[in-house]
Amino acid sequence: GNGGLWTALTVILVAHVVSVTTGLSISSIATDKKVGAGGPYYIVSRSLGLPIGGTLGLALFVGLSFSISLYVIGFCESFLAFWGVEPTVDNIRIYGTGTIIVLTVVTLISTSFAIKTQYVILGLIGLSLVFVGLSPGAAPEQIHLTRAEGGASFFEIFAIFFPAVTGFTAGVNMSGDLRDPKRSIPVGTLAAISVGLVVYVSLAIYLAWRVPVEDLLENPNVLAARSSIPLAVFFGIWGATLSSGLGSILGAPRILQAMSSDRVTPTFF
Repeated sequence: GNGGLWTALTVILVAHVVSVTTGLSISSIATDKKVGAGGPYYIVSRSLGLPIGGTLGLALFVGLSFSISLYVIGFCESFLAFWGVEPTVDNIRIYGTGTIIVLTVVTLISTSFAIKTQYVILGLIGLSLVFVGLSPGAAPEQIHLTRAEGGASFFEIFAIFFPAVTGFTAGVNMSGDLRDPKRSIPVGTLAAISVGLVVYVSLAIYLAWRVPVEDLLENPNVLAARSSIPLAVFFGIWGATLSSGLGSILGAPRILQAMSSDRVTPTFF
């Protein structure tokens, strides 16, 4: 909406240059060395040493821990609005706390159970994309190609979009739970990046082609409004946020545990 199709595609492709090179690096190391628990921390610490690995591991642990709250806030804003509850700070705190408790219980039941729930969430996200593609709304007279007047700059758009291409590390964080990390990490990482690229490019082209620029700029629920089944889009949003939160809850403790095994952090962790 802000940048037009050409800017959108450029942002997507530049962001994927970073994710693809990172994914190839992770894959190269994973196939060259034994990969234990701790995901990116383990890979970097065994390649560049504990001082650098420990610095990265601490940043990853703190970042993943705080990101859980951000994902839950995103979920609550959409969830409360859907049910007609005003998304005030207090309401988000109350419902968000309940959401985190539920996610934590899911992970405490077992890792296997938590991962199985991700398949259900994946199905909901897939359905939401299908129903967006079956949009009943009228298309604009011409495709939205260039930057809208007063639209955000390229770097603002890039900064907002870039976290959307970093989710593949959720699989790497589960390295200690994989039967065959040397095969699973390269295949899973590169497949995730590739599927993400196809989805983002397809959605950008579709939105520029089918949705009026006014809706893209002014309506935050434009995907639901243009979907043949709006509820499916909300399920997709909730699935995406809860899936990311669940991935962080699964990944962050494993990084802390691996650092503690290496005595980077206190061993009682």
